[in-house]
Amino acid sequence: MTAPATSPFDDIRRLITTMPGPDEAAVAAVRERDAQLTKPAGSLGRLEWLSEWLAAWQGKPRPSVDRPLVCVFAGSHGVAERGVSAYPSAVNRQMLENFSAGGAAINQICASLGLGFKVFDLAVDLPTGDIAAEAAMDEKACVATMAFGMEAIAGGTDLLAIGELGIGNTTVAAAIYAALYGGEAARWVGRGSGVDDAGLARKVAAVEGALACHRGHLEDPLEILRRLGGREIAAMAGAILAARLQRIPVILDGYVSTAAAAILHAIHPATIDHCIAGHLSAEGAHQEVLERLGKIPLLALGMRLGEGSGAALAMGIVKTAATVHRDMATFSQAGVSERLP
Repeated sequence: MTAPATSPFDDIRRLITTMPGPDEAAVAAVRERDAQLTKPAGSLGRLEWLSEWLAAWQGKPRPSVDRPLVCVFAGSHGVAERGVSAYPSAVNRQMLENFSAGGAAINQICASLGLGFKVFDLAVDLPTGDIAAEAAMDEKACVATMAFGMEAIAGGTDLLAIGELGIGNTTVAAAIYAALYGGEAARWVGRGSGVDDAGLARKVAAVEGALACHRGHLEDPLEILRRLGGREIAAMAGAILAARLQRIPVILDGYVSTAAAAILHAIHPATIDHCIAGHLSAEGAHQEVLERLGKIPLLALGMRLGEGSGAALAMGIVKTAATVHRDMATFSQAGVSERLP
């Protein structure tokens, strides 16, 4: 009897079924200590929740952020040739060189907050297929890129922020959201790198063309990823999965990195429980996407840069939450009277 044919995506689906859940004992320990700290209960708001979130996914009753890492994945998109960006695809390589020279915004953010920074070149000189006319990747290439993203965090970290670089990738992200959630293409398309009205119309047309080209093949989230996505989005999805398996909490950046999380959420919502939204991007329908994912952003600064910039800024807040919880004195240590009964 012939064995049933297997798909490279089957390995990803099996992996998702093995992921660990939150460590409830660690969360309970954080809450117990928090009740003893020199402050009114709940007075630090979401900082208190962040300590619980770190504990749940690090599996540590005393969570810490000692090795924070920002990973940026860079890809190139065939759809960029349709004039969907205010910048040419040559910027991908030029910005990689700028990262290496320490000249980008993300370099300054990481330096000021004491964050590790890595950038990964996902063949930026070789664009993926134009999604309005063909699949971005075949299944094997998509899975291999996800595997690359999984390996990218192998050096060790206790808090991961993911970001991206890729001219045309807000168009790609919009196509993913339209495929996942439906509605008119224009609902999901924003101005990205700052396109004018004509450029915005080209973006909408490209997303409409992509949905029409791949109609009938968009029921499976992983098929959406490989047909409409890009290498950086596939790699970020892999990094999110690897982080979960290694008990590393994840901070998502903006519109494009959230697309990687949305793919995983569509497979199974609990897949991204270890992720938080670093910020609310000014791009596209990011607010609606975050609401669908059940994520409340930490920051809303009107940013739409990418590069992991919003996630890195949020990482500073998460580091602070961990430090406050760890180092703040208890009522007994400080000799401060506790709340009256």
